Formats: sequence, C-alpha cells, structure tokens
Amino acid sequence: MNILIIGPSWVGDMVMAQTLFTCLKQRHGDDCMIDVLAPDWSRPILERMPEVRSALSFPLGHGALELATRRRIGRSLAGQYDQAILLPNSLKSALVPFFADIPLRTGWRGEMRYGLLNDVRKLDKEAYPLMIERFMALAYESGAELPKPYPRPSLQIDPASRDAALAHFGLERDRPVLALCPGAEFGEAKRWPSEHYAAVAEARIRQGWQVWLFGSKNDHAVAEQIRGRLIPGLREESTNLCGDTSLAQAIDLLSCADAVVSNDSGLMHVAAALNRPLVAVYGSTSPGFTPPLADQVEMVRLGLDCSPCFDRTCRFGHYNCLRDLAPAQVDAALDRLVGDLLPDPQDS
Repeated sequence: MNILIIGPSWVGDMVMAQTLFTCLKQRHGDDCMIDVLAPDWSRPILERMPEVRSALSFPLGHGALELATRRRIGRSLAGQYDQAILLPNSLKSALVPFFADIPLRTGWRGEMRYGLLNDVRKLDKEAYPLMIERFMALAYESGAELPKPYPRPSLQIDPASRDAALAHFGLERDRPVLALCPGAEFGEAKRWPSEHYAAVAEARIRQGWQVWLFGSKNDHAVAEQIRGRLIPGLREESTNLCGDTSLAQAIDLLSCADAVVSNDSGLMHVAAALNRPLVAVYGSTSPGFTPPLADQVEMVRLGLDCSPCFDRTCRFGHYNCLRDLAPAQVDAALDRLVGDLLPDPQDS
C-alpha cells in the first residue's frame, strides 16, 4: 500500500499529522509506504518521523494556484500510489492527486471538491472535536470508530545532529535549560507579554537555570525585549536563538530543554512531540481543539468570558486573557512539572 499525503501548511498541524501516519501503519502494516507532499520547510519535521518514507518537495507557496505546476507535479507522480489523503480542505490541494490519477483520493468535503476527490467525507465536528481525530479518521473507512488510546506525535532525535547544533551555537548543558517560545505566527492574541516571560526567566536564572529563546526571525525583537528586562549578570544567562536556527536545529536544541514555556504555537507542538515538560499558555485560543499531546503538560489559561475568541487581535484592545495571566501561575506550573530538577539556590 503506497499512500501519498498532502500535508498541511503549519508547523503544529504537521506535527499532529503524525497521528494519521501512525494509524495508517497500524491499519495496513509495515508494508504501508507513506510519502508526504509538503513545503520544504516541513522536511526537518517529516525526517524525524519514522513512519514517513519520503518528504516530497512542494514548491508552491500557501494560496498559490499555478495550475500548470500542479498538473506537472501530479503527472510526475502518476502510477506510484494506491491512495492519496488530503489534510488541507482547499480545492487547490486536491489538484495534484487528481492530475496523478491516484485511484483512491480521500479527504473532507472542504471547498466543493466533488470530482477531484472520490472518497469525500462529511465532517461531524461533534464526533471529531480534536484536530488529530479529524486527521486520524481519514486512515479508516467512513464512520469507523477510532482506536484508543490515540497515538501521540513523537519526533526522533539523532544525537549527532543535536550535538552539532549545540556546538554551532556554543551552548552547554551544564545547567538546567528553560526554553521559552514567545512567538506566535497567528497573531498578537496568542502572545503572552514579554514582561511576563522575563519574570519567569529571571526566577529560573536566579535558581541556577539558563534560558534559551526560540522562534522565527519575526520573534527576534520580542526575545530581545525579554532579555532586555533582565539585569546585567542575569541577562548573560539567556541566549536569543530566534531567527538564527534552522527548524532542524531548533528541534534538536528544544530536545535538550529541561522545561519549556510556550504560547499556543507550532513550537509548542514540537516541544510536546519531544516529550519535554511543557507549560502551554493560552489566550484567545483553546486547548479543546489542538492541545499539546504529551504526558508532562500544564495548560495555563484564565478562561475569561470573552475567550476563546480565536481572533488574531483583541476586539476590545485589552488582551486581558494574556496580560492578566500572571507569571506566578506559570512559575507554579513549572514547579509542578520539574520541581525535583530545581537546583538548590545555595549551591549556585
């Protein structure tokens, strides 16, 4: 059984898609070969999933139609697959499997894809409230009960690759590492304030920890704001990696963290898939749809009457769901997760 997956366009979604790959292997056995057609940025994620045979490069940006390019890619894949499974719901995502004439083309109904798909599913959001359930259901016949317990994403780390990343950035693991992920591509309504992150960083550094900050180049400035709030002597115990690491390096370095504090973001799901002790901070969104899937997780949110709103910016302009979420709540969650890892301040 050779299956082509049309992958999602976001880091967190790609991590959660591993639950589908696991279900396909469970259903069809080890002879099931899974290839994923996805943007190049996702390759470091897919290469760390043992269920995936190949990550196939998809050269078009999010939202680009370029019908001729999609036809060319589809024809290049003709005759290679028994089934295609589409994770995006867009019409565009159905074109490559159609042009490849893959016999079975499975996906949710989405944007009027009748004809392009021949195994069209109608989504019952109450039956499948979690995104992973919506992914996993596509591995089975329509209406089939999902097997439990649900699989969880689990990214595999190559020690040599991790050591190379540590050496490249001159990082040592001589003290516990607190990883902070203060960014969120979705928008401001997912970003816990920099002053709150700084308070958590200061508390851990005073206890003998070091702090590494992760994110894209768009997050570099906010990470510097966090470091700028630390007094000299403490600031030097923090390292801003935002925008300097590749995604592969970020994944490998996150695997070194003794604890992670993150907004609801793609890196949150990466940290969960690495099974790192994780405090996930929620504002405008809810863990009811895309929770981090790991054993050692604390989800912190205020649950105001106006949240979750799922807006990119606060419609009231106050962002109280995040601003009023005090650092003490995150500190307490960290203590519950890794209290036994905390060094004695008298020894530091």
